[in-house]
Amino acid sequence: MAQHFAAFSLLVKDYDEAISYYTEILDFELIEDTTLAPGKRWVLVAPPGAKETKMLLAKANGDAQQKALGNQTGGRVGFFLNTTDFWTDFERMKTKGVKFLEEPREESYATVVVFEDLYGNRWDFLQPKNMS
Repeated sequence: MAQHFAAFSLLVKDYDEAISYYTEILDFELIEDTTLAPGKRWVLVAPPGAKETKMLLAKANGDAQQKALGNQTGGRVGFFLNTTDFWTDFERMKTKGVKFLEEPREESYATVVVFEDLYGNRWDFLQPKNMS
């Protein structure tokens, strides 16, 4: 049996603000934006070239979800974005104002740097050593 992740949710404050950030700053593609009910949409984005897994932008609803904005993984890096061209993508992201928390570093497994998205969620941006 073969399985894969179809999507994962990321809490956002505002659909359009999040779409703008992920498509204009990180260059993700808007895959779907469907209104489900007043104030509720099904919004999927994905990095260019993503074949299976998408990110569902889920508007925070209620106090508990509002409090979780930007801290969905308790302050840890919770999202991992791979690339095949680290330095080109890093410079492009830097130019577009992505907030990097450190300088890029070479690890045994990858070239990696941590950044925060527009809400403060931490991401590893990396080029694994086995990717070219």
